[in-house]
Amino acid sequence: MESLRRWREADRALSEVSRRYMRLNESDMRTIRMLIRAQQRGRVVTPKDIAREVGISSASTTKLVRRLEVNGHLVRVAHPSDRRTICLEVTAATARVARETIGRQHSRRFDAAAALDGVERETVIRFLTALAEADSPQGYLADASDSAKQETVETEQESDTCALE
Repeated sequence: MESLRRWREADRALSEVSRRYMRLNESDMRTIRMLIRAQQRGRVVTPKDIAREVGISSASTTKLVRRLEVNGHLVRVAHPSDRRTICLEVTAATARVARETIGRQHSRRFDAAAALDGVERETVIRFLTALAEADSPQGYLADASDSAKQETVETEQESDTCALE
């Protein structure tokens, strides 16, 4: 468990350094990562997708999108099939910086995994899978998580209704 604690601390430190280097907060960084993944997979991302992924209100999403746009991290583009909706894409400059910084770190992680033989990899996979299952919310925490998700859905529905009025 000590090795896992050290890895988590190193991961947190790397994340913090990356965010500071790119001048982003946690929600901004999560959004940038989401946009990069989506673009790599050929998927479109709307502000609602960001709100859902980051777990913020539509008002907070509007502020986040505006901030990232003003700072040159994302652009608004027309939705390919719905003219009423906009899509968001990460800029080429931000994608390049992410590749040059975060991408190198991910490459080092892949190298560490590739250094393991098949049996070692299977053992690590079993351990991490069991750890993820052990860390899923149970009891009161699961109830609180479900309540928070429902509140987010209800808030989004109210916002949508207000926008239509």
